[in-house]
Amino acid sequence: MSPASYLAAPPRVAKVDCSTLVTIRSMADGALYAAVILAVLSAISALAYAITQVLHAWRAVKSLRRNALREVDRLVELADKAEHAADSTLLQTKLARLRVTLARFAVLRQALDEVSGTVGRATAVYPRK
Repeated sequence: MSPASYLAAPPRVAKVDCSTLVTIRSMADGALYAAVILAVLSAISALAYAITQVLHAWRAVKSLRRNALREVDRLVELADKAEHAADSTLLQTKLARLRVTLARFAVLRQALDEVSGTVGRATAVYPRK
């Protein structure tokens, strides 16, 4: 071929395989659909997680409120008991009764010691088998 024939010949164009373009385009569409599906699933799971966390927080608040009221009632009862115990007249009367009871106990213990001593001396001479 002469140089002039190169100039007269139609330009060569690279052949493009149409099936390759269709495959690349369908792969891009598939990746786009997969990304959209993944985004939707992520949003749904994030929403479900947020709902469960809100429910846990609500249950904790209800439990805290219930337990706090119970503890406040218990503290009020303890304050009433402390106020009642601080009443000196009641304390003095109970202390006087305790002293009387301790005096009776001392007398009874002394009597028991005397009886144990007497019985101990008597059983010392009593023959045993």
